[in-house]
Amino acid sequence: MSRFHDPCEEWSRDRIEAEQLVALKRQLAYVGEYSAYYRNAGLGDVHSFDELPELPFTTKQDYVTAPNDFVAAPRTDLRRVHFSSGTTSSPAPVYWTGPDLDRWADLYARAAYSHGVRLGDVYQCLFGFAWFVGGLGATAGYQRLGCLCVPGGSSDSVRQLETMLRMGTTAVGGTPSFLLHLAEVAEREGFDLRGRGPRIVMTGGEPGAAVPGIRRKLEEAWGARAYDGYGSIEFQPIAWECEAQAGGHLAEDFAYAEVIDPETRRPVPDGTPGVLVLTHLDKQATPLVRWWTGDVVVRDSTPCACGRTMARLPGGVRGRADDMLVVRGVNLFPSAVEDVLRRTDGVTGEFRIVVDESLVDSATGFLTGIKLELEGDDALASVVAARIRAELTVRATVVPCAPGSLPRSTHKSARLVRRL
Repeated sequence: MSRFHDPCEEWSRDRIEAEQLVALKRQLAYVGEYSAYYRNAGLGDVHSFDELPELPFTTKQDYVTAPNDFVAAPRTDLRRVHFSSGTTSSPAPVYWTGPDLDRWADLYARAAYSHGVRLGDVYQCLFGFAWFVGGLGATAGYQRLGCLCVPGGSSDSVRQLETMLRMGTTAVGGTPSFLLHLAEVAEREGFDLRGRGPRIVMTGGEPGAAVPGIRRKLEEAWGARAYDGYGSIEFQPIAWECEAQAGGHLAEDFAYAEVIDPETRRPVPDGTPGVLVLTHLDKQATPLVRWWTGDVVVRDSTPCACGRTMARLPGGVRGRADDMLVVRGVNLFPSAVEDVLRRTDGVTGEFRIVVDESLVDSATGFLTGIKLELEGDDALASVVAARIRAELTVRATVVPCAPGSLPRSTHKSARLVRRL
């Protein structure tokens, strides 16, 4: 019997790639026959991975323009629909068949197992359930492992904490924002998370435990091991950390992953940052080919210390390609700023990176620095500005704000605000 949840987690790299190629050929034939979008795209046959970069990318705009053209299963086979957030366009439906849902739950169970979750654990899901996709998937996966599940959602902070102590919750999952907010509430209300709280914290929805500073804050506040998880509504889930905490393992039996240079639009070698592009290998309802995630990652295909052989994403999602700031030639993602903040003593509240006209060089049009709104006093602002300059080599104007004055989020925090 495998020591992992699924024997495929320790396949050799040769076997992984052989199985992927068989699945890829089968999936391309499937979408070419049943998906109106890909039938019209005329994808043709792919005989090797080297031919895949010749196929076109699929973007979010492609999908939201005509989402029903991507449906490849009969309507009578559809069992679930979730909707994209609609932050940049109208919410678009993404569908699952029964086998798709089964696959989804099994991937979440595999992720939970890699964190040390076992039969008899009590899992409290702190992801939102209203429209948000992650909560139902996570709950289904933990149930599959035999956990008692508490679908708490992302509100009623005091009740969540009371429930944890009452039910003996051993594992929680939520966005880093809400988990850190709960830790603040716990300290204020006198709840002892470090002594009686969960032993496992799983983060998702935004850059989380893969960022060292955030991991440290979470583990100190909760007295638990914190693990990063990564997914999207279109691909659920994509990657998750194991006990080694050395980068999320890609679900390479579920999706074929490419890392693409955003300028040349060609694949880059392992160790080089690029945009993650994914192709479903067995999705039935709304399968996607060469989906441009917009997420910047680095891939490592060497075996992990845990024994798993599927490629990892060290550092998780480094940022969004469209969120990257170029400050005097330095590429800067909001997650890098957050990492510095979470490792700075005294930083306990919220923050926002603001980009406005005051930061733009009138002669070149380039950014000369960043502006940071941070809860704290003038002394803390000076310390943070110096650390950002020293570690990230960019100038930061830090504006101190009163504690509690910046907006909190129980879903995904908006760390970057553009006012240009």
